[in-house]
Amino acid sequence: MSTRPLTVAVTGLNATDNPAPGVGVIRSLRDAPGFRGRIVGLAYDALDSGLYARDIGLDAGWLIPYPSQGVEALRERLRFIHAARPIDVLVPTLDSELPGFIELEPELREWGIRMFLPTREQLELRQKSRLADLGARAGLEVPASKALSDVSELYRIQAEIPYPLMVKGVFYGAVLARSPDEAAAAFHATAARWGLPVIAQRWHAGEEYDVVAVGDGRGGMVGAVPMKKLLLSDKGKGWAGVAVRDPNLLEAARRFFAATSWRGPCELEILRTAEGRYLLIEVNPRFPAWSYLAAGAGQNLPWAVVQLALGDSLAPLPDFRAGTLFVRISLDQIATLAELQALTTGGLSRLEEHLP
Repeated sequence: MSTRPLTVAVTGLNATDNPAPGVGVIRSLRDAPGFRGRIVGLAYDALDSGLYARDIGLDAGWLIPYPSQGVEALRERLRFIHAARPIDVLVPTLDSELPGFIELEPELREWGIRMFLPTREQLELRQKSRLADLGARAGLEVPASKALSDVSELYRIQAEIPYPLMVKGVFYGAVLARSPDEAAAAFHATAARWGLPVIAQRWHAGEEYDVVAVGDGRGGMVGAVPMKKLLLSDKGKGWAGVAVRDPNLLEAARRFFAATSWRGPCELEILRTAEGRYLLIEVNPRFPAWSYLAAGAGQNLPWAVVQLALGDSLAPLPDFRAGTLFVRISLDQIATLAELQALTTGGLSRLEEHLP
């Protein structure tokens, strides 16, 4: 176990009604009894509200280039930040940024920055367009789905995938479409935002569950906490949920790790149908926004990932407490123009200097 103070950088600090996972990961680290050190926030926009959340105790905040700007821009920005505030562990939390960080992982390791991420091959395995292959490999049932590159296919798809169906983006987004015209509108909106292909997936009635879990990279499961959604936002995001003890959900996670040798955090989205079938509907390759529930339930998975990134020996994680709830809130963060100016011109190396 590392005993020196650490500096951990975390991405994904947008904390709106469709929050990124970074704030939950940071709160988990702050709650970990074994964590000693500083936390650096890496944001894509100076108005990402997680940068201004006083209660999470960010020691520094920096802007990084959007994934669309390419790996070279990310490399140079991280070089600048690491020189100003040396980073020991970096925890990416967004799907779209993972390919860049995976590509840079060997180089960042030479700099002294550790990560615990899936490989490029593992990342490809869980893509929505390959979900059927993954299900067959892991022995998990999945809904029928098809990757579409042309909107006209939605007018001929009913024989394979009847309406209503889900229209999903390659990275994010899911829209329930009840007709070809609704599906076409969702196709165009999704493709404009996330590109092609767009995924059509069969819709099933049932209860939605998510599992946040960490794989050891060798086919084993480090820990997992299943959650049942109790309240959804108007964007379909979980706004409240409860940790549940369902052996079928934990077994699904174990099968996923055994089949893929997944390395790092992930979220499995699972639907329990009215007939009692468990369908794997999506695998997200990072911590979810609700990951703080795992820490609150007694299983601090973000802290486990930091330890694994450092190569520390990891003690068996405690069992989680079923019945633990999370309820998300919206609130106003108070900041100053000095903070905003510092972020847009360089970075905040000491956030407390800019408190109102």
